[in-house]
Amino acid sequence: MWRVERIHVAIPPRQDCNRPDYRPDQECPILSAPAVSLHDFAIGQLRDLLRAVGLADSAQSATKLLGETLGPGCRLPLSAVPHWTSNVADDHTPVEFSVALAQNERPVVRMIVESLAEQPGPRANLAAALGVLDRLARRRGLNLGQLDRVRDLFLPDDPQGAFAFWYSLIVGPETPPAIKVYLNPDVRGRESATALVGEGLSRLGLSAALPAISEHGLRRDGLDRFSFFALDLTDENRARVKTYVSHDDAVIADVVAAAAAVPDVDPVLLADVCELACGGAGPFSRRPLMSSYTFLSGDTERPSGYSLYIPVRDYVQDDLEACERVLAIMARCGFDPAPFVMALASLVQRPLGDGVGLIAHVSLRLGRPKPGVSVYLSSEAYDVTPSRAKALLV
Repeated sequence: MWRVERIHVAIPPRQDCNRPDYRPDQECPILSAPAVSLHDFAIGQLRDLLRAVGLADSAQSATKLLGETLGPGCRLPLSAVPHWTSNVADDHTPVEFSVALAQNERPVVRMIVESLAEQPGPRANLAAALGVLDRLARRRGLNLGQLDRVRDLFLPDDPQGAFAFWYSLIVGPETPPAIKVYLNPDVRGRESATALVGEGLSRLGLSAALPAISEHGLRRDGLDRFSFFALDLTDENRARVKTYVSHDDAVIADVVAAAAAVPDVDPVLLADVCELACGGAGPFSRRPLMSSYTFLSGDTERPSGYSLYIPVRDYVQDDLEACERVLAIMARCGFDPAPFVMALASLVQRPLGDGVGLIAHVSLRLGRPKPGVSVYLSSEAYDVTPSRAKALLV
């Protein structure tokens, strides 16, 4: 059986010239090392992560893709202050990693990436991301048909909200990395989000699906809202359309009701995983739980898949507790925890009890196409959020 202590002991603490046991006659590895860019730091993390979960053969193509999508703004040296307050991660690092597990399949590594312009800003970052997209489309033959149908809706000249365009890069065995894009329903203001998603679904032939989402996922006026709209950039016969709904102040019964929009979802498993991750039945008043609905080719009125995204970092004291909860979820779902353990070990640079947020989210996928569990891991390139126990002592 895997034990959390094995991770804690196996990973040496980050060398720090300000530690009490540091001696002036020692060379300071931090001060003597050349300045590293966010681009190079993230690529190094990805290479280590792929090696840890058995995907080292994909490292060359995956690191090249990550480096390109990060944009020119990520080639600046890492500093104490992020060059752009990206909402991808709590410390504003514009990349987040995850490991997705499915029964009888090898692990898949995913990344959420925000492209940064040389002089970052809402318009400049969107322009940088679309410039990357144009180059990738020409070189890789991406299918932009679905995106083109909703481009004018979600990509205005003056984007509002926390972001306009994020990439999702998906690295699996024996195939080139796949690409998905996240669009922001709040890009024209939060008050327009539901209408924007409704029009987007209609243009993609899914106008009849909005009532099912509204009935189950948007039940609580003012507390349930659309938060992401996502598209696969692949052949439309295989491409997914995904809508995401955030649930403020939800209890477990609320997400069970949201999942009922999808056939063949196990409500008992969903409730158990949610309780294991959050340590209770709610209400969850910190960062909200989030549902996503997956539409596959042939879907018209109802989604084929449902996922629940749980911000576990908001409901634990530290990453040691978060790790224990993820291991419990793996056991409940019948997954070998080894890929998660190895992935975590490849990224952690500190004792798990010293901070909270390295393990950011855990998600449960139900229905089609691939039921499973994903764990989202932060880069922590800029900062580590102190554990809640330590924060109380300050």
